[in-house]
Amino acid sequence: MGVPGAAGVWARRAVLAVVLVGAVVIPSRAVSQQALQCEGPHCRAHGSILWTAGLTGSWLAQPGVTGTVPSLGEAYAASGGGLAVVGDGLEVTAYQLATGTRMWQTVLTNVPAGSAIVGVRAFSGVVAIGVQPPAGLSQERDEVMLSAASGQQIRIYPAATYGGAIEADGSSTVVVGPTAVTAYANSTGHVLWSRTAGGQTWRVSGSYVYVAEAGGPSGVPLVRRIALSTGAEQVLRPGAHADYPGTLSGVVDGVMLFSQGGGLYAYDGQTGGLIWQRPAAVLELADEGSGAVYLASGNALTGVDVHARTVLSHASLSVAGSLYWVAGGVALGLDQNALGDAWGYDLVSHRVLWTSAALPWPHFFIDLSGLGGSASPASDIVLLASCARVGAASTAAGPACARPELAAVLI
Repeated sequence: MGVPGAAGVWARRAVLAVVLVGAVVIPSRAVSQQALQCEGPHCRAHGSILWTAGLTGSWLAQPGVTGTVPSLGEAYAASGGGLAVVGDGLEVTAYQLATGTRMWQTVLTNVPAGSAIVGVRAFSGVVAIGVQPPAGLSQERDEVMLSAASGQQIRIYPAATYGGAIEADGSSTVVVGPTAVTAYANSTGHVLWSRTAGGQTWRVSGSYVYVAEAGGPSGVPLVRRIALSTGAEQVLRPGAHADYPGTLSGVVDGVMLFSQGGGLYAYDGQTGGLIWQRPAAVLELADEGSGAVYLASGNALTGVDVHARTVLSHASLSVAGSLYWVAGGVALGLDQNALGDAWGYDLVSHRVLWTSAALPWPHFFIDLSGLGGSASPASDIVLLASCARVGAASTAAGPACARPELAAVLI
């Protein structure tokens, strides 16, 4: 996730995210080897829709990759701590992740008038809501902490524009702020530890956050590896009289990935030394659980072991535009518009392994940090917005959705 000083980098990465969820090129129902799955919380087959729940507010059914979205602003979602949470405007709704039962709904208070939710992350015991004040105010971002049990506001912490809570539980929260990574006690708001880190970009991997120090045109001079539990810090450098190239674009299984000039460079997250490099490759997808990255190079999407650079798979690059997430070598794809559904694509065998029931106008919630959004590395459930019924009214942006829903799909 970007941090202050990286607005241009963030914009380019946001564009890449749109590319990653681009036009569908695989006719999922035609090639799936598996029948449509059942629906209900007791279903255990891949592709099963565990539950759907109604979404409040005004929503549209937009064509293409956009899908079902609020008529004003953006919506954000996350799962964790047994909850599925959706934020829209200043309203936050929590559902039980296993069943879809609505647990609570709250409207945020004590934030500047005109503020809007710009991020949702769910942890054990607490939910973190990123709130952006209106233009013209000095604040970068507020991180509003809510009780996972009741939705009651606990604390508000200062955060960087693209920062926020990166680790939390009922007792404490670690926040990427404008100039430091800081751990707070939720009961009092007191600082438990703080490490100066006015970085360019950051990523969480395992029990550490990696913060790339803002550098000059030659790259990143150093990376701070900070333990989330204690604040213990290690400074990583690539070598004498050298910088890390370009921008920190990911950390996978403790390996730091930097992108520059169409090339990708992998560095050891403990020693800081170079492991491997590819002069013409772009990071498209990452599988944190299996330590694999999927790189666009030439006309191929190549799966690579992040530690050894061993090639794990090859697929057509055109496939990448259909895929949103990958775990265990199986990527999540979505079909669009009224005939939308979800499907699982095996990147080794090049087969669609499963297909969900219909999810009209599906929308995938993106959080480039990997700490929020539709999919979570710690869960096998993906959250999608869909439109079960289109209304009669229509706007220039698309038809109104008369029945917007949140769906939980087992992947």
